[in-house]
Amino acid sequence: MRIFIYSTHPHDQQTLVVRLEQAGHDVTATTQRLEPATSGEAIGCDAVCTFVCDEVSATVLQGLRDAGVKLLIQRAAGVDNIDLAAARKLGIAVARVPEYSPHAVAEHAIALLLSLNRHIHQAYQRMQRADFSLDGLLGFDLYGKTAGVIGMGRIGRCFAAIMQGFGCRVLAYDPLVAAEHRMAGVRYETLETVWAESDVLSLNCPLNPDTHHLVNADLLKLTRPHALLVNTSRGAVVDTSAVLAALRSDSLGGYAADVYEDEACIFFRNCSDCGYDDPLLKDLLREPRVLLTPHQAFFTEEALANIATATLDNVAAFSAGQRNANFLA
Repeated sequence: MRIFIYSTHPHDQQTLVVRLEQAGHDVTATTQRLEPATSGEAIGCDAVCTFVCDEVSATVLQGLRDAGVKLLIQRAAGVDNIDLAAARKLGIAVARVPEYSPHAVAEHAIALLLSLNRHIHQAYQRMQRADFSLDGLLGFDLYGKTAGVIGMGRIGRCFAAIMQGFGCRVLAYDPLVAAEHRMAGVRYETLETVWAESDVLSLNCPLNPDTHHLVNADLLKLTRPHALLVNTSRGAVVDTSAVLAALRSDSLGGYAADVYEDEACIFFRNCSDCGYDDPLLKDLLREPRVLLTPHQAFFTEEALANIATATLDNVAAFSAGQRNANFLA
């Protein structure tokens, strides 16, 4: 198959592109993001491969269809950037990589939590300035605290298991998990109960109309003032302005995230020379009780290998006229 890959980075060239070419596919890769102006780049290709920062709207899908594309492969689990209804209407098959390494994301969430709680990022910066004082670096023991997990899919369950290992009581909210599939040792409650009783909160849910700005000003009113919120799901699950307001009013202890609701045109790029125009993100980065990373939670050797393997499987299934469990349209 002729495959056009958008939004590539060096790690994509070293893993995904190599694997596809070894399997005999004709691959073209670009660093360009998929958007209306770039959809025509895939002319003559059978498939395109996209990432979470790409715009896969109805307009873009029409452009891809006009270019001859029949298959769209998302090399990620989330598909909130894809208009699935439009894809189905246009007859473009859509596949994703539903699981690459839940451990990678859960472990990164733990790293964010520990760093935020113990002020590791601030201590490191101080040490570089020869400031060896402890003022402002006070944290708390996780042992004996309550951890709230929003979303108990694969990643949420991994996070919950690690928190149990720390000796935490774990509460969970996930209305889609049937009673017989609930995780042992975890108490399932309403969102409001989990939020009000937790010292640590982790967001592990997908982005959809029900979860957009799930964390808003009203929900944040229930937060314990010292509580720490960690988001490794999707940026738009959180109303960033509401989180900033909660931090500034001391009704939230800290916020750590690997995602941001308007990250698409900023994350995965080096903006140190060209800069970027996003006042809200700049406000967030200036807040001392915020710790952000650039959507790197998935970024482990194991996850990249799994993404490449699943993408190959999706291409092979489509080439054989089949649909595996990864196909959504």
